[in-house]
Amino acid sequence: MTQQDEMPFAIVRGEAMTEVPHDLYIPPDAMEVILEAFEGPLDLLLYLIRRQNLDILDIPVAEITKQYMGYIELMQMAQLDLAAEYLVMAAMLAEIKSRMLLPRPEGEDEDDEDPRMALVRRLQEYERYRKAAMDINSLPRVGRELFLVSVNFEKSTQPEAQPDVSLFEMLDAFKEVLARASQHRHFQVGREVLSVRERMTQVLEKLQGDEFIRFEALFRPREGRMGVVVTFMAILELLKDGALQLVQNEPYAPIHVRMAA
Repeated sequence: MTQQDEMPFAIVRGEAMTEVPHDLYIPPDAMEVILEAFEGPLDLLLYLIRRQNLDILDIPVAEITKQYMGYIELMQMAQLDLAAEYLVMAAMLAEIKSRMLLPRPEGEDEDDEDPRMALVRRLQEYERYRKAAMDINSLPRVGRELFLVSVNFEKSTQPEAQPDVSLFEMLDAFKEVLARASQHRHFQVGREVLSVRERMTQVLEKLQGDEFIRFEALFRPREGRMGVVVTFMAILELLKDGALQLVQNEPYAPIHVRMAA
C-alpha cells in the first residue's frame, strides 16, 4: 500500500495527517463532532414555522428566510456536516423572497399562483408523512416494547418413582376381601386343614410370568374367612422371602402383584 492510499487518521485545517506526530500531540481542531439536528431542510422550515405559530398558508418568506440562513450559518460555524439539500432550500427561499419583493409587471394577471404555494404544498405533504411516521413509530414493536417468549421443555429421563405400598394399605385391601368373604356361609361337616406352605405354592402358580394381577384376585372368598386368612399369610411369607412384588400406580389405587425379578 502506497502512502497516497493510506487513510488519514485526522484532518487539521483541511490537511490530512497520515503520520503520528513525534510529540504525540494532536491539535483540538482535529476532532469534529457531527450532529443531526434536523432530518432535512423541510424539517427545519417546519420547525421555524411551528415555533412561531405561523400560518403555513401565509408564510412570511422574508423573515423565515432570514431565520433559515441564521441556522445555516450557525451550523457551519459549529462545523456540522451540512447536506447539499440545505443549500438548495436556501437558494429556493432566496428566489421566492426575491419574487415576492419584485413588483409585478403591468398587465400581469393578479390571479397567478403565489410563488410560495409550491413550497407550502411540499411542507404540507412532508408534515403528513412526518406525522404518519411518528404514529407508526409509537405503535408497539416486537423487540422494543413486545418480547416473544419461548420455553423449551426437556423430556425427563429419570424413571418415575413408584409409591411404596405400606402394610396399612395391604390391610385395607384385605379388609375389603374379608367383607366379601363374610357374605358367603359354608356348612361343613368335617374341618378342612389349610396349609400356609401349600397356599404359597398355589399363589406362585397363579403368578407365572411377568404379568400383574390384582391383589384381590389371589383370594377365593368362597373358602370363607379361614381360607382368606391363610391366603393372606401365604402372601406375607412370599413378600418376606422377596418372591413377590407389589405395585401401586398412585396412592389409594388398586394394588397389583407379580413375581419378583
